[in-house]
Amino acid sequence: MFTGIITDIGEVRALERRGDLRARIGTRYDMAQVDLGASIACDGVCLTVVDMGNDWFDVDISAETVARTNLGGWSEGQRVNLERSLKVGDELGGHIVSGHIDGLARVVSVAEEGDSTRVTLRAPEELARFIAPKGSVALNGTSLTVNEVYGCDFGINFIPHTKEVTTWGNVAEGDDVNLEIDTLARYVARLAEMSA
Repeated sequence: MFTGIITDIGEVRALERRGDLRARIGTRYDMAQVDLGASIACDGVCLTVVDMGNDWFDVDISAETVARTNLGGWSEGQRVNLERSLKVGDELGGHIVSGHIDGLARVVSVAEEGDSTRVTLRAPEELARFIAPKGSVALNGTSLTVNEVYGCDFGINFIPHTKEVTTWGNVAEGDDVNLEIDTLARYVARLAEMSA
C-alpha cells in the first residue's frame, strides 16, 4: 500500500527486454534501508525490487503490466515518480493507493493559471463513473484532488510544490498517464449498483 505522496524522482538508467521488461532505476533512496523483494511504486505501479546497488534498483515489469500502463513507453533518461511502501505508523498524507493501475488517462489540455498548472485529462469511459469532484485519484502515483468532472474529462490543478517534487512539472498534452481510481469510490459505486 502507498499514500500517493511522491518521495523521490528516479531516473530510468537501463531497459532490457527479457521474458519481461527489466528496468534499472536510479534513486536517492538509501538502498541499504531497502530489502530485496520490497515494493516501490514507480509512476504509480507497484513493482518488486529484484536487484539493487548503492543508488539504483532493478524491477521486472510483466507483459501484462506493460500492456495496461505507460511503462512500456519508458526510455532511458526518463524521470519517474517513486514512493516506497507504507509502513505502520507512517503519516497518511494522500489517500490509500494500491499501486494497481486501472487504466490510462490522456492529457487533453494544459493551461497555466497563475503559478499553478490546470490539466484536463480524459479517463476511459468504464472508469469515468468512479471519478467525482473533490474526490481523489492517483495519477502516475501522485495522490491528487479532482476539481471538476465533465463526462469522461476531469480537471486537476498542480501547485508549484507538486510540480517541483514530482514529474508533473513536465506534463504535456497527449501524455498517457497511469490512473488508479480511489478504492472507496469503487466500493461506493458497487453498493449503489446493489441497492438499485
